[in-house]
Amino acid sequence: MGVFSKLFTALRGAGNEMGEAVIDTQALRILDQEMRDSKSAMDKAKENLTKVVAEQIGAERSVKKLRQSVAEYEGYAMQALDKGDETLAVEISEKIADLENELEAQSEVLNNYNQNVRTLKQTIRDTERNIKSMEREINVVKTTANVQKANEAVAARFSGTNSSLRSATDSLERIKKKQQVKSDQMKAAMDMQKAEGGTELKDRLRSAGIVKGNAKSASVLERLRAKKAGTPPSL
Repeated sequence: MGVFSKLFTALRGAGNEMGEAVIDTQALRILDQEMRDSKSAMDKAKENLTKVVAEQIGAERSVKKLRQSVAEYEGYAMQALDKGDETLAVEISEKIADLENELEAQSEVLNNYNQNVRTLKQTIRDTERNIKSMEREINVVKTTANVQKANEAVAARFSGTNSSLRSATDSLERIKKKQQVKSDQMKAAMDMQKAEGGTELKDRLRSAGIVKGNAKSASVLERLRAKKAGTPPSL
């Protein structure tokens, strides 16, 4: 294979990939439109089925009427035979034969209507099940696409050193570090202030029981009462 043939094949492959990519991006829109077309066709099928059923009812009515006519003229023929009127009986029999021929033709028409109606109803039921099944699959695909789109958006925001969420996270960490440094500085300043004022040493002496301090109101009140009574205060 020559260089130009390989190049042409590569370009054709790239073109096919681009075409498939365009179709894939519009897949849900295409599926939605196909579902709308299918439902529209189904509505027309049901409308046509209604017309066929109406014709079926008309054929049933004709068959029923012809059967009644045959039974009626058979009764007339029997009466003519009872009266011995052969000529009238033959004439009535010819009428009955015509009615039976028409009944046979109409019965065949009715049978065709019955078969067609059964077939159409079954086809409509099957198609409706297929449409509902396809709609369920489309809803699953849409939900999956939305979830993946959300995941891609989150991943895109977190990916890269200049992403907005990563920058915000870095800023938050810097703020926390600055706050920690300031807290450490404040604690160090308070420790230095205590050391300069001798407070820290006094606190340690008081804790060791060497230096007394922090007079309590109860001890002051006891001392005043002892002073008033003229008794020496308890040590």
